Amino acid sequence: MSLFHGLSAFPITPTDKDGRVNGDELFLLLDRIVKAGPDSRGNTGVNSIGLLGSTGGYAYLTRAERQRAVAMAADFIGGRIPLIVGIGALRTDEVQELAKDARDAGADGLLLAPVSYTPLTEAEVYQHFLAVAGVTDLPICIYNNPGTTHFTFSLDLLKRLSQIDSIAAVKMPLPQGQEIEDNLAQLRQNTADKDGFAVGYSGDWGCAAGLLAGADTWYSVVGGLFPSQALKLARAAQGGDTQTVQHIDQFFQPLWTLFKEFGGMRVMYAAANILSLTDASPHLPVLPLSPADKERVRKAIKTLNELS
Repeated sequence: MSLFHGLSAFPITPTDKDGRVNGDELFLLLDRIVKAGPDSRGNTGVNSIGLLGSTGGYAYLTRAERQRAVAMAADFIGGRIPLIVGIGALRTDEVQELAKDARDAGADGLLLAPVSYTPLTEAEVYQHFLAVAGVTDLPICIYNNPGTTHFTFSLDLLKRLSQIDSIAAVKMPLPQGQEIEDNLAQLRQNTADKDGFAVGYSGDWGCAAGLLAGADTWYSVVGGLFPSQALKLARAAQGGDTQTVQHIDQFFQPLWTLFKEFGGMRVMYAAANILSLTDASPHLPVLPLSPADKERVRKAIKTLNELS
């Protein structure tokens, strides 16, 4: 199985008010993921950890803090679970340096979103990825996240990018106005020239459906804090057990509602605070949830913990 398969858990990155990563709190979060490992029945644990994704606040951290976060995480994980690192930044040369930093610190793979201020053309995004791929041998996952980057990858661009040797996967948003099965079939058809090219989805509330449809990966925000529960949902979906997926998904519904309303980052910071894993808040100008909404998160956690 390739790096970009199965359940990929994306934790927050706790920092102090000056933006310095709190290693002890990061270790607490990573430990939850590592401990949700193989069980006595032979089921595998979380398949990868996605450090410095959108929920991990990569865009808000300095290069030095991103280096520290990767080095600390790689040392703590110690090769027990593959580590995928987000390297998005505004300039191509910055991303190239971040790719090399991540490699040198112990990353196993890279996640690249085309971050920009000036809207990018397809030609610019292609050259951006080509340039980054040229400075690293680590496998790269395309991060298609139009909600934050305001750039949507066309099928034609994904096909061209998939032909670059080190580009091995794509992380897709949930399709709008299209069944996930149809979306997946289109993506498979347009990347079929690349053996083993992996297609996965983010948008936690729809990812079980993606796995049921045959997607390779669930890139999971909830898995970064509640990996055991996410694993149950992922395993049922990978096994094609629709009835069990529907049953398990009911326990996630209050969280899915909050994710859709506030975004995963705000909700996961509130949840981590409630669980006493960190006192950190999202990176300003992103504000924490109100006390009333935090109480909704507390109730959602209680419901999720009822999943046996």
